[in-house]
Amino acid sequence: MANLKRAYRQLFARPEDERFSSLEDLYTHCSNLKDHSTVHWQHPTDVFPMNIHGNLGLKLSGSSAYEFNDWSFGQACQLAEVKKETVNRLRIETATQVLSETMPNGSKPYQLLTRSGSIRSIHGVSYTRLFDADLLDVVIDEASDFEPPPKGINGGTGLYAGEQDMFAFLIDDESWVDIGGEQFAPGFFVWNSEVGRRTVGIETFWFQRICANHIVWDATEVVSYSRKHTANVLDAVDEIRSLLRRLVQIRDQRKDAFAKTIGNAMTTSLGSTKEEITKALVNHGIGMGYVKEAVEMMASQSSSFTIFQAVDSLTRISGRISNAGDRAEQDVKIGRLLTLAV
Repeated sequence: MANLKRAYRQLFARPEDERFSSLEDLYTHCSNLKDHSTVHWQHPTDVFPMNIHGNLGLKLSGSSAYEFNDWSFGQACQLAEVKKETVNRLRIETATQVLSETMPNGSKPYQLLTRSGSIRSIHGVSYTRLFDADLLDVVIDEASDFEPPPKGINGGTGLYAGEQDMFAFLIDDESWVDIGGEQFAPGFFVWNSEVGRRTVGIETFWFQRICANHIVWDATEVVSYSRKHTANVLDAVDEIRSLLRRLVQIRDQRKDAFAKTIGNAMTTSLGSTKEEITKALVNHGIGMGYVKEAVEMMASQSSSFTIFQAVDSLTRISGRISNAGDRAEQDVKIGRLLTLAV
């Protein structure tokens, strides 16, 4: 099993204005960003670096002038093959001249993404954009009942979007199932960048615990997929849809199987006497101290001594254990009793 830290890294990297409390809010933000962004295809000879109110930017032929933001400025410097740090140290007039003389002047056009007087990104022809809203359409279609995890220690929500990228961490906390005698729930991360900051991708998994740092502990069946924003990047949408659909399908199958197991556990007896119950529980690794208390609890409630009663009683006792590690170890042993009802 693995401990996954993608969401942990996002938790401490995102300012408050990039956090969203629900998938609906995140989707609305990304949709608005898409609707108010414009893609321009411009020949290099029709793009002119210039001073815009004391800030460096570009004048596009037949269009307005747009200021660089930090990300697009770095991209322009990369295209011009000059160091961003060097250009930042120059006077605005000198920096304008440097970009005018060093940005590529070939036959292939630039594609620029702008919004509200600002250049969000600048790329060559090989870059293919996937909007965050289009990716979230797939998430909503295939996994609408998944929700963000509990908030992290700093208020981070697991749902983030800024000028450079988007990240979503979603789980189904209502679908705990038994896998190999231990309890797991499904979840996934999905991410993208409209401006070339990162790949588009997804990671699906089944987890046992999420801490306040948004580390996913003891994850199993981890499946990762990512793709660069090149010519066939839109194929990623179909692949991500397929992986989400598969996760939901497995979840539903396991929920049905788990419900059947619980039903069997409620009618399957561990024995007819306290001695038989004690022996059965001890043989499955439950400590004698827990067993004695559980057997007395079961006897006070009913004389049927079912597997479900044993699991329920032991879980109540385990809940009083103060040490989280000891409690988790005991819960694993208790969960394995359900395999007797399969």
